[in-house]
Formats: sequence, structure tokens, C-alpha cells
Amino acid sequence: MTSPISKVMSVEEVVGSLESGMTVGIGGWGSRRKPMALVKGILRSELTDLTIVSYGGADVGLLCAYGKARKVVAPFVTLDSIPLEPHFRAARQAGAIEFVEYDEGMFMFGLLAAAHRLPFLPTRAGLGSDVMRVNPSLRTVRSPYEDGEELVAVPALTMDVALIHLNRADRRGNAQYLGPDPYFDDLYAKAADRCYVSCERLVDTADLLKEGPVQSLLVSRSMVTGVVEAPGGARFTSCEPDYGRDEEFQRAYVAAAAAPESWREFTKWVHE
Repeated sequence: MTSPISKVMSVEEVVGSLESGMTVGIGGWGSRRKPMALVKGILRSELTDLTIVSYGGADVGLLCAYGKARKVVAPFVTLDSIPLEPHFRAARQAGAIEFVEYDEGMFMFGLLAAAHRLPFLPTRAGLGSDVMRVNPSLRTVRSPYEDGEELVAVPALTMDVALIHLNRADRRGNAQYLGPDPYFDDLYAKAADRCYVSCERLVDTADLLKEGPVQSLLVSRSMVTGVVEAPGGARFTSCEPDYGRDEEFQRAYVAAAAAPESWREFTKWVHE
């Protein structure tokens, strides 16, 4: 009997498959279930000039701090318990990155459009707000039906690669979340040309349903190019129920960002 095809890769193999200038989607939300092991791999690499699409957190901040990001597309960049990511703020204030800021709902519609291979999706979100002013490239469309309502045409957030972190996966790339929220990771997987999943633990396919209900099987192997076993791979963000956010580390991260000498010492963890 032929064994199933394995898609297991290392962090180094995933990062080695990426190229400078790519558009990279990063799953998770703020400081929750970010694929930090994969992000740290990018930080250690020669990659640069990246466009980052993310409900942003420390992933975006670190990529800005290391000069990897040229452009960020996001509705926010936060550490949740700390409202604004310090490195992202510094990059914005210095004009070091281009920033495209959407409403959270608009951002979701952009992911949905890309996931369904549509050029855009219409929404009321953004109408009458400064989102239209700060994004002059956005267009509106009129409903073809009797009401003729004007709607925002949110362009598809297409990506070369998506990076996501889930609790469990099998060797073929089927992946499962066990926490309170999927954080749109399935849309990232569908919207990108390639998707790489890191997970807390690789398990046999049959064991996935022992971990959680069938609804927790968020990502199908058909969406996945490679899977990486990375215990603790979301730290210092949370990965419930395996572990919570490391608040002490996060506070130290923010404090070090304001002190160059402390920051140089602090970032040794990137190479661990």
C-alpha cells in the first residue's frame, strides 16, 4: 500500500522557497496565533522588499524593524493588550513603508474576493469614512438591481504566499485549530498561490478528530504546499489552548524597542 504523500518541511525550506518582492499573507490576529517561527525564519534570511497582508501584530512590526517590508496592507497593527505595535509605528512615522489601511470588514472582503478568484467584492463598509480619503485608488460600483445602491468595490487581496499557524496538522497538510477563533486563516490559505502551515504538533490523520470536532478541521491539504512542525511556533503570541500570550515577554519586547542597546540584546531570540 502506498503511503500518503508527505508535505513536511523545515522552516529553512519554507523560507528558501520564498523570493524578495513577494506579497506574503500572514494569518492570525494581532498578537494571537501568529506563525512566528516562520516569521523569524524570514528575519534571518536575505529576503527583502516584501508586501505584507495581515491583521497585523508583532509579525508586521518585526518585518518592518528588520527592513523586510516595503508595503503593509492591514486594518490595524496591534499587540492586543498593548494597543499599537511599536516598530510598525516607528516605520510609519519615518515613512519607511507604504501603508494601505482598510476597515476590518473591507479587509475580510478582500480576502474573500481573492479566495473565490474574483477581482473585487462590493460592501457598504468604508462609505462615508476616511477609508475612502486615505485610499484614493478605491472605486465604487452601483448595484445592477432596482435600488441602484452605491457600494465600495474592495479589490481582491491576492498573495503569492500565505503563512499560517494552527494547533495540529497531519503530514499531508490537513490542519486544525483548537482555540476560540479561526482568525480567517482558511481565507489566507485559499487566497494565496501557495500556503505553508506551521503547527504545534504533527499527528496521524485519524487522530485529528480525537483532538477536536470535524468543524475544527479548518484547512484542507488541497490548499497546502508545505507543513512545518514547530512546537511553540506562535510564541510570544498566543496559541490557545496550547498556551496563552506571553505578556511579560511582550512587555519586554515593547520596552526594548525604545532602547537600541536593549533591542540588540533582546533580538537574540530571533536566532534561537
